[in-house]
Amino acid sequence: MTRGSTDRPEVAGLIYGCAAYGAWGLLPIFWKAGAHIPTHEILAHRMLWSAITIGVVISFQRRWSTLGPVLRSRRSLALLSVSTTVIAGNWLLYIWAVNAGFVLETSLGYFINPLLSVVLGIVFLKESLRRLQWLAVGLATVGVLFMTLSYGQLPWIALGLAASFGTYGLVRKIAPVGAQLGLALESFTLALPSLAFLAYLEQQQTGAWGIGGPSNWMYLAATGPFTFLPLLWFNEGAKRLRLSTIGILQYIAPTIQLLLAVFLYGEPFTGIHLVTFGLIWTALAVFTLEGVWQERRVRRGG
Repeated sequence: MTRGSTDRPEVAGLIYGCAAYGAWGLLPIFWKAGAHIPTHEILAHRMLWSAITIGVVISFQRRWSTLGPVLRSRRSLALLSVSTTVIAGNWLLYIWAVNAGFVLETSLGYFINPLLSVVLGIVFLKESLRRLQWLAVGLATVGVLFMTLSYGQLPWIALGLAASFGTYGLVRKIAPVGAQLGLALESFTLALPSLAFLAYLEQQQTGAWGIGGPSNWMYLAATGPFTFLPLLWFNEGAKRLRLSTIGILQYIAPTIQLLLAVFLYGEPFTGIHLVTFGLIWTALAVFTLEGVWQERRVRRGG
C-alpha cells in the first residue's frame, strides 16, 4: 500500500512529462497547418490568445491577487521584460523555421539547448562542471563546428533557438516568479501590442482573421491553448519527477521533430547531419548518464 502510494506521483509525473514534451515535439504539425498565414501574424495571435487563455485560467483559480507583489517589484518586472522579449524572438524564429522547411534544424537547436544552458550557467551563475560534463559540452561544440565547416556557415537557426530558449531559461531561473505567473505576465505584456497590430491588419483588410473564415478563426484561437497546455503539463510533471528524469524526458521533443522532418516532411538527412547529430547525441548521453550516476551517488551518501 505504501509503495503503491509512493509510486503514483512518479507515474503521474511521467504521464504529464511525456504529454508536455510530446506536444512540443508535435508542434511543427500545428504550425504547418497555418503556413498560409504570415509568421508575424501567427505570432501576434499566439501572444494574444495565450494571454486570453491564461487570463481565463487565473480567473478560474482566483489568483489575480498573486500578480500584485510581482508588479510592485522592479527587479521582477525588469527580468520579465527581458524574458518576454527573448521568448517572443524564440517563438518568431521557431514558427518561421518550421513553415520555411527547416524542422530538422529546429530539432538540432533543441538538442543543443540543454548543453548551451549549462554553459550559460557557468558564465552567469558561476556554476561548475565535472569532467564528464566538460566532455559532453566539448563533443557538442565539435558537432556544431563540423556542420559549420562542412556547409561553410553556422547553423544559425539551431543556434538562435538554443541561445534564445537558453537565455529565457536563465532569466526565468533568476526571476523570483513561478512558471504560470511568469508566463501570464509575459503574455499580458505582449497582448496589447499584438492586439493593436492585429487591429491594424484588419483595418487594412489584410488580416487572416477577417478574410479567412471559420477555419482560420479556430486555428488562430487554438494557438493560445496549444501554448499554455504543454507548459501546464510540464509544471505538473516537474512537481512529481526527479530532475534527472526531466533531463531525459526533454529529448522527446527534438526526437519527434527529427522524425517529422525526415519521414513526414522529407527534409534531407545527409552524412553531415549524421555526424553532427551523432556527436550531439553522444554528448547528451554522456551528460545525462553522468547526471544520473551523480544523483544516485549523492542519494547513497557518497
